[in-house]
Amino acid sequence: MSSIFRKTNPLPLNQQVVVVTGASSGVGRATALEFARYRCTIILAARQQKELEEVAKICTSLGAKALAVATDVTNSESVNELAKAAFNFGGQLDVWVNVAGVAIMGEFNAVPLAEHEKVIRTNLLGYIYGAYAALPYFKQQQSGTIINMNSVGGWVATPYSLSYSVSKFGLRGYSAALRAELNRFPNIHVCDVFPAFLDTPGTRHAGNYIGKVLKPVPPVYATTKIAATIVSLAVNPRNAVVVGAVAYLVKLSSLIPGVAEWFMAKGLESYMKVGEDAPITSGNILHPTGTFNQISGGYTSKTITQKRVNTVAGIAGAAAGLVFLISKIRK
Repeated sequence: MSSIFRKTNPLPLNQQVVVVTGASSGVGRATALEFARYRCTIILAARQQKELEEVAKICTSLGAKALAVATDVTNSESVNELAKAAFNFGGQLDVWVNVAGVAIMGEFNAVPLAEHEKVIRTNLLGYIYGAYAALPYFKQQQSGTIINMNSVGGWVATPYSLSYSVSKFGLRGYSAALRAELNRFPNIHVCDVFPAFLDTPGTRHAGNYIGKVLKPVPPVYATTKIAATIVSLAVNPRNAVVVGAVAYLVKLSSLIPGVAEWFMAKGLESYMKVGEDAPITSGNILHPTGTFNQISGGYTSKTITQKRVNTVAGIAGAAAGLVFLISKIRK
């Protein structure tokens, strides 16, 4: 909540008008469909009109009212037009979900500077543009919820993905500052979602300048789980929600600056020696690829058994205990 002293009761979901950016695939698509199941009025935004129309059709079949609006979140005027279209379509504006995002992997100087800039414009400025466009409507009606999709990368920097780290660290700061500024509006909320690694097509869409097949680190979580979390925030706003045991571990590891980043760098450098070769590509950084426009990235594997999950959880618990011990020693 914007205020820690006052709580509010938002409108029932079926009365809310919701904007979802990045709605053509992955978490954005899953989120749109989850809102549709509650028969919300949904405005879908992404760069690909055709794919948005497909999602809108599914949302309508689930009982929701849906509108597809092709939007480039790196363009503030495009985002302003999205907000206007949403208000005109729904008659109000209650929830703005910033999901649209891109990623790129590669040595800092191997990635073209224009693509670094595009990542930051999409993942950070795009979210700021969304808030800037939505807040006048929220302030006029004295209510509204902004939900920002962050990641574990908001706590621990990702080596070989510098611009992504800039965007996620910046996103955490922007949310905190805006939340504090809005403290005098008890019914306007800024919420952050911090998930662990996801089974999302985003990995397939990513720019690749390491020349190896990119894969998320298991265990991965279903995009539908994150979508359910996002929808819950439209009913019960909270400042931040962490999803997944690994995400909690990463957050704890940030208490020891540099350690997690070092291990991540070494792990990726080792992978670059043995991983399967892949072509160098800018992915969807500059333009949509037109592929993998589904909810899942196809990374969930039966080889990730319960035994393996338990092993990871055990390691995570031990590491968390070590972090706690070191933090006590440092005091």
